[in-house]
Amino acid sequence: MVAAVSDDYVVDAKRDRRVIVASSLGTVFEWYDFFVYGTLATVIAKMFFPAASETAGFLLALATFGAGFGVRPLGALLFGYLGDRLGRKYTFLVTITLMGVATAAVGLIPTYAQIGIAAPILLVVCRLLQGLALGGEYGGAAIYVAEHAPRDRRGLYTSFIQASVIGGFLLSVLVVLISAYFVDPVAWEAWGWRVPFLFSLLLLAISLWMRLKLKESPVFQAMKQAGNTSRNPVKESFDSWHKVKLILVGLFGIAAGLTVIWYTAQFQGLYFLQNTLRIEDTAARMMVGAAAVFSIGWFILFGWLSDKVGRKKPIVLGYVLTIALMFPLFHWMSAAANPDLARSMARNPVVVTGSDCSYDPFASKGQETACGRLLDTLTRKGVAYATAEGAPGAAPVITIGGAPVDAAPEMLDPALEAAGYKLAKSVPSLFQSAQVVLAITMIGMFSGMTFGPAAALLVELFPARIRYTSLSISYHIGTGYFGGFLPFISLYIVARTGDPFAGLWYTIGVVAMALVVTAFWLPETSGRTLD
Repeated sequence: MVAAVSDDYVVDAKRDRRVIVASSLGTVFEWYDFFVYGTLATVIAKMFFPAASETAGFLLALATFGAGFGVRPLGALLFGYLGDRLGRKYTFLVTITLMGVATAAVGLIPTYAQIGIAAPILLVVCRLLQGLALGGEYGGAAIYVAEHAPRDRRGLYTSFIQASVIGGFLLSVLVVLISAYFVDPVAWEAWGWRVPFLFSLLLLAISLWMRLKLKESPVFQAMKQAGNTSRNPVKESFDSWHKVKLILVGLFGIAAGLTVIWYTAQFQGLYFLQNTLRIEDTAARMMVGAAAVFSIGWFILFGWLSDKVGRKKPIVLGYVLTIALMFPLFHWMSAAANPDLARSMARNPVVVTGSDCSYDPFASKGQETACGRLLDTLTRKGVAYATAEGAPGAAPVITIGGAPVDAAPEMLDPALEAAGYKLAKSVPSLFQSAQVVLAITMIGMFSGMTFGPAAALLVELFPARIRYTSLSISYHIGTGYFGGFLPFISLYIVARTGDPFAGLWYTIGVVAMALVVTAFWLPETSGRTLD
């Protein structure tokens, strides 16, 4: 039933609800497929990347996670072209099918122990197919919803697509937790970790069933009937400096900034709890998952608010708050989750003094120098450290709280324990966990401020003829390269420096760049006519 008529299209409340639900659930399922790999990165490292050190294996698993993001721009070009030429609906039917099949395939790949080097190669192929699919999914879903939305409610309508990204992450955490609960640790490492990947086949069936019921967007239908679709949307997206400038602003000002904030809250927060703070894996996943639940509301709130105050203001404010508060919030997480370890790092810092303290996390035959080997030992234990230059040729010396200790493994562990470094995995109390959840939820608020209005903004930024292509290119290059490799880059910085907080500088640097681009070159788009 037609409820009202706006100045640019007919509003149908029942249709709009169906559009939002089907598009949002499909987006939840597709991001679930992509994020379940990141949620299980520690297990993937053991199964597919048995390296000389646990750190190297984990970094390789994160690099493969990033590879899926790296190929997303190719998916943006391919599916953006199809979306602008053939339509929004059928394009994102193809993308979700490809994603579901590739994810299920990860759950069927034999491990490194079974087929050797072929295992990580097949894993990378599946990740590349996932990234290719995701390159067309987000743009299709966001555009499809926005082209159905009333002009003054586009931010609200599309915020459900944004919240669905968190929903996908949350679903991945939930399925992993449930799967791990019903099998013992031995069975989990043997076959249980495959269940969350195979679960994607059920999600694929539901998604296809819902999306097949949808009709093409009214904006694309009108363009097609008028014969006004682009013959070559990729070429047309770059045929003037104005269009190129819009893509660059969307890439560096919006996509890059909002993605690193969200991935810092979810993935870096998770790995920080598991590796640095020595929190038991299930407890860490539950805290991050709880924060994700509370953060969903921020996306919808700021999407709705952007219809009232404009898209640009919440985004700029979110960037400023991120730069100002990211380090304090992670220090709060440290003090709350494992206060004994946090106090030990502050009162009894570990310092390694040596003449050649270079450390290579990827060294296949071990570290070349005695100092490097000592740093590798500390890194594998998750101990934060600082380095100091020693006398040339002198043996490395390690001090804890200024007192020298024996670096031999059988002596180092007792010295760390005596200094308060309790390195066994622990479970925080309810009060401590609540503080961690609150800290991550606050970062989630910054993410909601920047991510909530973004879908409507990006849709409004580009003309209808090339909207799918231009939006997908800017969004997926920005998120794929700046965000997708954030876990790897951040953890690599931590491994090289020994400072568990050093990886946050990557987030701060990218957000600072996004703030400058947004403040000076992003136009306000709220209320624009889409067709």
